[in-house]
Amino acid sequence: MWTFPPQAPARPPGPSGPMSKAGALAIAAPLLALMALAGCARQAQAPAARAAAPADSSTTSTPGWDLRLQQWAGTPVILLGEQHDAAAHQQWQAATVAALARSERLAAVVLEMAPAGGSTQGLARDAGEAQIRQALRWQEKAWPWQRYREVVMAAVQAAVPVLGGNLPRERMQAAMGDARFDTHLPAAGWQLQREAIRDGHCDLLPEAQWTPMARIQLARDKSMAQTVQAAAAQLRREGQSVLLISGRGHSRADIGVPTWLGRTPYKVAVAHAPAEKNALEFKANWWQPLPAAPGEDHCARLRAQWRQDRP
Repeated sequence: MWTFPPQAPARPPGPSGPMSKAGALAIAAPLLALMALAGCARQAQAPAARAAAPADSSTTSTPGWDLRLQQWAGTPVILLGEQHDAAAHQQWQAATVAALARSERLAAVVLEMAPAGGSTQGLARDAGEAQIRQALRWQEKAWPWQRYREVVMAAVQAAVPVLGGNLPRERMQAAMGDARFDTHLPAAGWQLQREAIRDGHCDLLPEAQWTPMARIQLARDKSMAQTVQAAAAQLRREGQSVLLISGRGHSRADIGVPTWLGRTPYKVAVAHAPAEKNALEFKANWWQPLPAAPGEDHCARLRAQWRQDRP
């Protein structure tokens, strides 16, 4: 659900005392990169009631979803929340991109999976994949291209710009020390973000780093929101939408990107597996039932990696 581009694996902190921000970032990066595969080991809970999920299909495109997209025509921003390792989620996103592009209702696609500043704007419809990846500053180690290839290519081949929205790595260290993020959310929301850091790292990250890493999450949400708003202002025509594709945590209206959108109208659609019905207790405008990702204990994998990294 929340991720960073990976760096070389770092060893767990020892008992000698507090570490620097740079050290904390080096330690957290491989953890968060691994958690990208799980879309978060555990989903942070919110007290808000969950909207009813549609149950008419488990395919990537349903009559209900197609109708809802028509009802949302002209909504400036539509957020699609995914689990990163669920192939059906990316297929749903690609089908949505293609449908909106065919009806000329898609102004731009913004991706969590590429850093802000990356853009395919100006590329030809038949641009090659290598050229597209270079334009987006794609980082394969963090985000496997094949997983998102269909989403990106559907937009490029329809002459719809694809924009990177994520916080660039060079800005992460500054975000870790920016205490202004601590008061952006209500107290309950800020606590949810800190708990998501703890749980997403399988209780392996020192508590002293929960706040700095939560600040980065808010900085990433802010970066995506700014990219989306700029695209809506500069690229959107009447009746069109900017589509943001991100992990489900970033799409949350209570603690994610929408908290940075101000008065910009938006809608949120979240992909989920039927078995997750009681686990995802936060609000969305639409819940898309899709097949679950293959089961894997990502925390066990992470703990094994940390054991290997110990001196």
